[in-house]
Amino acid sequence: MLSTSARLLRLASLLQSRRHWAGAALAAELGVDARTVRRDVDRLRELGYPVEASSGVGGGYALGRGAELPPLMLDDDEAVTLALALRAASANVGGLEDAALALLAKLDQLMPARLRRRSSALHAVTLSLRTGPPLVDAGLLQTLATACRDCRTLAFAYSNHTGEPSQRRVEPLRLANFGRRWYLIAWDQDRDDWRSFRVDRVHAPRLGSAFPPRAVPADVAARLERGIAYAPFACRVTLRVPGTVAELEAALPLWCGILECESATHSLLRVGADSPDALIAQILMLGRPAELVECSEPLPALQQLLARTASMLQTAAPRRPVDGGAASTVPQRAREDRNAPSAVHLPRCD
Repeated sequence: MLSTSARLLRLASLLQSRRHWAGAALAAELGVDARTVRRDVDRLRELGYPVEASSGVGGGYALGRGAELPPLMLDDDEAVTLALALRAASANVGGLEDAALALLAKLDQLMPARLRRRSSALHAVTLSLRTGPPLVDAGLLQTLATACRDCRTLAFAYSNHTGEPSQRRVEPLRLANFGRRWYLIAWDQDRDDWRSFRVDRVHAPRLGSAFPPRAVPADVAARLERGIAYAPFACRVTLRVPGTVAELEAALPLWCGILECESATHSLLRVGADSPDALIAQILMLGRPAELVECSEPLPALQQLLARTASMLQTAAPRRPVDGGAASTVPQRAREDRNAPSAVHLPRCD
């Protein structure tokens, strides 16, 4: 039988792992009788755990919400997951650095050696490349999340993708994460329609009055994807691509555009870009045959861009073989140093 202290820790962990526990089930897990469970629950309450009890059919125990956060019990996988998530979140969301480091220090101190090695392995072997500052602040995300949860209107200043400022009054619905960026999905009161907003372009949000929640549109995810990858751009093109949506989603990167089913053998791909040059580059990077269906740009202008690219490649100096004798373009010093100790080679990015 467990000691009283060990049993209390086990009871706290069990209550945190499930919303509701029947008294008999807790007693069976702990190997004690119902009376001992009641005494242990009272001891947990004295330690600050807000344990709620109910009687009758379906009665039992549940961990409620108190005025202070009680000690949290984590199993091995939960502790490692929390450490990894803290490291990742602090790199992408501003304002979390100090709190994340403090919490990681607490976890590192409490973790046994086997878990400490697991949680620190990813951090120890990861190179930090230049990614720029965090794209969104934690305080801003908390404000928007509170407005979504409590159905409170929001007023804020907003700058669209061209930098044009505006004032918005919205009824927030959801926050969505796409890579390192966050988006707010909301009903725009002035435009009388659903809109998506990049959170890093939201400034000085102000919570307003409560509003009755609207029904979540069935195509909310499709609306967001269209608002991110297609709708904001001035240059747009629609392509017919061989393959089903499922096949193309597995083969094409997420940023390439919006896929829509057209038939059993072909899909429509809607691509947007800030300029005709970027549009052509994005189409070429698809690396697969496609048929033009619709285009916002004059075709002669796009054809001139392609002709300019072809001309540039035609005028480029041909690359000659290194071992081609006197005709080789490799400098003499480089040829002489071929047998010298080689420098460190950078890995190829596949």
